Amino acid sequence: MADVFLILVIVVAFVILTIVGFYLVVKYQHPDDKNDAYIPKLVVWFGFVLSGATVFLLPLDVANNEGYAGCAGFDTAFCGGLDMDLFWTIIYWLIPVWVFFLIPISTFYYEADDGMLMVGTSVGVKPNSRIKEAVKYETFVVIIFGLIFALSYLFLNTTSIPVREVIGPDYSAVTPYSITPINTTNATFSASQLEPMGVEDVEVLSANFVNKTLGTIKLTVNPSVFYAGLMAWMGWFLFALFGAVGMAALPLDLILAFVNRPRHMDAVEFAEAQVMLRDRVNELVNVGELLKLEREEKAQQNGGKGGGWLNREARRAAAEEKKTLLQFKQAVYLLEEDTEDFANCTANYKNYNPLIPIGSLLFGICALIVSLFWVLHIILYMLPKEPVTPFLNTYFRWFDKWFPLFGVLSVAIFSFYLLICAVKGCFKFGMRFLFFQVHPMKLNKTYMSSFLFNIGLVLLCALPVVQFSVSAFQDYARNTTINQVVNVQLNYLRFFGWFWRNKVFEYALLVIILLTCVYLGFRPRDSRGSNSLQLRDRLRARRG
Repeated sequence: MADVFLILVIVVAFVILTIVGFYLVVKYQHPDDKNDAYIPKLVVWFGFVLSGATVFLLPLDVANNEGYAGCAGFDTAFCGGLDMDLFWTIIYWLIPVWVFFLIPISTFYYEADDGMLMVGTSVGVKPNSRIKEAVKYETFVVIIFGLIFALSYLFLNTTSIPVREVIGPDYSAVTPYSITPINTTNATFSASQLEPMGVEDVEVLSANFVNKTLGTIKLTVNPSVFYAGLMAWMGWFLFALFGAVGMAALPLDLILAFVNRPRHMDAVEFAEAQVMLRDRVNELVNVGELLKLEREEKAQQNGGKGGGWLNREARRAAAEEKKTLLQFKQAVYLLEEDTEDFANCTANYKNYNPLIPIGSLLFGICALIVSLFWVLHIILYMLPKEPVTPFLNTYFRWFDKWFPLFGVLSVAIFSFYLLICAVKGCFKFGMRFLFFQVHPMKLNKTYMSSFLFNIGLVLLCALPVVQFSVSAFQDYARNTTINQVVNVQLNYLRFFGWFWRNKVFEYALLVIILLTCVYLGFRPRDSRGSNSLQLRDRLRARRG
C-alpha cells in the first residue's frame, strides 16, 4: 500500500512546480509576447515542471525505498509502496518528446514569419503559414533523430551485467526446517512468512562455493531504459561543459553582484559614467551601420544567394560574419547591463532595494559551499576505485537518524543546484567564447526563443544530473529504483557503458571546473567597453 505522506508530497511538489513555472513565464516574458506565443508558453511552462519533476523524483525514490529486499513482503516498515518504475518510465519518454518534438516545433513556429507584414509588397506572393513552416522543419528533425534512435537501439540494446556464480550445498546435508502456514484456508507461501536469518541459514550459507571469476549475463534492455541512457549520454557532453563552468561561475558572479552593487554617484562620477555610456552607444550604432552595409554589399555581389558550403572562402566568411554578429549582440547586452546599473546608481537609487545585493552575497556563499562540497565529493568518493570516504553520503545518513526529511531535501538541493549551474555555465561560456548566441533570462525582457532554448538545455541535462547524483549518492540511494537502472543496466550497456564505467565524464567535469576557476581568477568580469571598439575597428579594416 502506498504511503499517504509520499502521495501528499507528490501533489504538493507538482503544485509548487506548476505555480513557479507559471510565475517565471509571466514575470520574465517580454512585453512583445504578452498576448502572443501561447503554444510556446505552454511548452516552456510544462517543460519546467518536467525538468523539476525529473530531478525531484530522485529524492522521492530515496524516500520510497522500494529497492530494499524486504519490500517484497517480509519487512515493509520502511517501504513507501509507490511504483517508481512507472514514474521513471514516464519521465524517460516525456523528455525526448519535449526535446526533439515540442521544443523544436515551438521554436520554428515562434520564429517563422507569418508573411502578413509583407502582404501587398510583392505581387502574386502568398503569405507563408507559420504552422506549415514549423511542421516542415520539424519533420526533418523527427526523421533525423528518429533514425538515430531506431538504429542505436537496434545495434546497442544489449547490457552485459557481471555476476558471481555461487553454488549451494545439497540441502540433504544441512538441518531441514519448515515454514508453518499462517492459516489453513490459504496455504500459499508469502514472503511475509520469512523470519530473520537464523542458525540454519548461516549453516547453509557457510557451505556455499563462491566462484572467484566473474561471469556475465547478457540482457536486452527495454526501449524506455535504453532511450534514457541515450539521452543521458547525449546530455552529458553539455552537462560536463556547462555544468562545470556554472559550478565555478555561479558563486563568483553572485558575490561580485554584491561587491559591485549600485552606489550613489557624485557629480563628477555621474558625468564621467554618462560620457562613457554615450560613447559606447555611439560606437555600437556605428558598428550596427557597418554590419548593415556589409550585408547589403554581400547580397549585391552574390545576387541574393550565398556562396555555397562547398566554397571554402564562403564558409570562412560566413563563420566570420556569425562571430561578428555574436560579438555585437554581446556588446549590446553588456551595454544594457551597465545602463541598468547606471540607472540604479542615479535616477533609481532611492527606489533600489538594498536587500538584493545582500541576498546575492548570501546565495553566493551558499553556492560556493555547495560547489566546494561537490568538488570534494567527486575527488574523495566518485573518482577513486575504492572511495576514500563516503563524504556526503555520511552527512545524509546522519540526517536520517534524527529527521529523515532533511536528508531527502539535501539530495534535492544538491541535485537541483547542478541544473542551475548548467544554465549559468551555458550563458557564461557563450558570453566569453562566442560559439553560439546567448539567451539570458531577464525580468520582463525574455523572448520565448530564449525560454525555449534554456528549457531545452535544462531537459537535456536533467537525466545526466540524475545519473550523476545517483552515482554520487550510491551509498545513500542504494535502495532506489533508479539505482538499479543507472548502476546496473546502463552502467554495462554496450558502447555507452564504457564512458560511465571509466568515469570519462566525471574526470572531464572536474578538469573543466578547475580550469574555469583558474580562468575566472584572472578574468572575473566580462569585457565591457573594449569589445565595441575592437569590433568597430575590425569592421572598418575589413571594408578597407
